[in-house]
Amino acid sequence: MGVISRLPVRLALALVGGLCLWLSFPDHDLALMAVVGVALIGIAMWDVTARVGALLGLVAGLGCFVPTLSWSGIFVGTFPWMALAVTESLYVAAMGAVLAAVQRPLLRRGHPLPAALLVPVLWVLQEWVRGTLPYGGFPWARIAFSQADTPFARWAAVGGAPLITLAVALVAVPLVLVVVTRRPPWVALGLAVAATAGAFVVPVPTSGEASAQVGLVQGNVPRAGLDFNAERRKVLENHVVGTERLAERHDDLDLVIWPENSSDIDPLRNPDAAAQVQRALEAAGVPVIVGAILDEPAPAVSNASLYYRPGGGEPERYVKQHPVPFAEYVPHRDFYRLFSSKVDLVRVGFAKGDRNAAFTVPGRDGDFSAVPTICFEVAYDGLMRSAVKDAEAKGDPSLLVVQTNNATFGYTAESTQQYAISRIRAIEHGRSVAHVSTVGVSGFVNPDGSTTPTTELFTAAQPVDDVVLRSGLTLSDRLGPWVEWACGLGLLVAVGWRLRHRATGSVGGEPRTDPSPTEQTEEATTGA
Repeated sequence: MGVISRLPVRLALALVGGLCLWLSFPDHDLALMAVVGVALIGIAMWDVTARVGALLGLVAGLGCFVPTLSWSGIFVGTFPWMALAVTESLYVAAMGAVLAAVQRPLLRRGHPLPAALLVPVLWVLQEWVRGTLPYGGFPWARIAFSQADTPFARWAAVGGAPLITLAVALVAVPLVLVVVTRRPPWVALGLAVAATAGAFVVPVPTSGEASAQVGLVQGNVPRAGLDFNAERRKVLENHVVGTERLAERHDDLDLVIWPENSSDIDPLRNPDAAAQVQRALEAAGVPVIVGAILDEPAPAVSNASLYYRPGGGEPERYVKQHPVPFAEYVPHRDFYRLFSSKVDLVRVGFAKGDRNAAFTVPGRDGDFSAVPTICFEVAYDGLMRSAVKDAEAKGDPSLLVVQTNNATFGYTAESTQQYAISRIRAIEHGRSVAHVSTVGVSGFVNPDGSTTPTTELFTAAQPVDDVVLRSGLTLSDRLGPWVEWACGLGLLVAVGWRLRHRATGSVGGEPRTDPSPTEQTEEATTGA
């Protein structure tokens, strides 16, 4: 590999690769830079020790996550932002260490193609673990979520977000091989072509069994920041007024949807808040889904989606099942207070819901289900899949509803990053998505991932669309996390191969005791 073998060059490649990944996400929207990023990181990690692989992974992760997650520190300061970015980067560091450990024996026996294919395999597994552990994980900034405007997004219908990540990383493999082997990687090139061309033949729906006229109310807030709802009554009033304006312009609505935190005054316990919701319900004349904070179960509170029907009665509810650690509750508070007093900004913890919901809406073409998820829940594969399958069991066509509040992230890319995730979910589950925020961006996503124009940040708006309603399950819904399991099996095979040949003490059929030139360089440079 020549000059690339030098550690400073490898570090530079890893950093630039991480920055390329950042550029692939909204608001830069240079989606294909993800291929370049994976390729550069794969080249940097080629034929290194586990220790150096971990270092390179950490640098690549920081290059990606520090700028991509910058929105997390807008109002809470640098420490929480850096803590989150470093934590996410540690998963990439672990990936680098494992990649080095299982890749190097393959290279010693002259198998560069299997060694290179470990890059996409481990990338999928890294994202899987990162989105699972600890505290349920944080699956933000996955490669798949940068690909909503590319053909790769269509793979979501077959294998969800993990298959998109696998396909993008697979396209990077021939780029890695052509640099490190300086020979045409024909087999890898064929796989990359298949991953790209195959996306075009994946069927994605554009129509359904029915449609519904749905209105979204983006009420806006008095101010951005952590105290966005300091004037809770004003925020509720904004959404009531928005509903009245919506009703004045449209008399054919089937459903109105408010965002998360649209009523932070508990409308089940506060008579004034209940009266305001009733005012909106009477103006709309159709069911309204309200995002509310409920003062239950004491001493905790609940982040809920309430489904109100005209005519009164107790609203149906969905309670958020995945509250965000350190934002909606603080695990092990005493321990984390040692690092930052900011944990005490979360004074009351949010309880976890224990079930999905599918609200039955009497639409003009017959009943349909509105399936609510709240805020960051849209990023969790298993939760979304479970909700869709439960709704499908009811037998009605359905609409996915994503209620969110982006006021705490200011004028950043967090809103557009989240909207891109909703677009991937639409393709993955073959459903339209109604995505509504207190402050934007809000809009409608069609089952093929295409979208209506979105609203602007920190404005009041009431978009309306005739949304497609569909039933049925995609291959992704039916097969579940098969991509992760397949990649896990691939890694186990590589580990087994390594252990077998390590036990024989041979490399290339002969005992090997001297370090390679690359190892000598690394040892001299890093002490690895």
